[in-house]
Amino acid sequence: MCEEQISSRLLLDQITDKWSILILSVLCKEPLRFNEIKRNINGITQKSLTQCLRRLERNGIVSRRVIPSSQVGVEYSITPLGRTLETPFQALFNWTVKYSTAVAYAQSEFDARNPE
Repeated sequence: MCEEQISSRLLLDQITDKWSILILSVLCKEPLRFNEIKRNINGITQKSLTQCLRRLERNGIVSRRVIPSSQVGVEYSITPLGRTLETPFQALFNWTVKYSTAVAYAQSEFDARNPE
């Protein structure tokens, strides 16, 4: 496998995992603080959110801004580079809505042929 394929595969792994997609979907709407992101994503742990935000920030997809105040806060927002993922992710989401019934049918057909 060539270096370009390895690099692309690693980036694809980082931006298409379930948490990245969910984080980007909430940040496309508006910049949010860490706990606001956590409240918007059911089931994500603090550790998973922290790790994912760091990966997305390192890849230039999310930016982190420290908000100086009496209680220092951190706000995350999507970058212009990250914004370019909005259309493909929306298309993927729309596909899941449109074809979820067909997928459920295929799953039940498979399960009927392959009982556990």
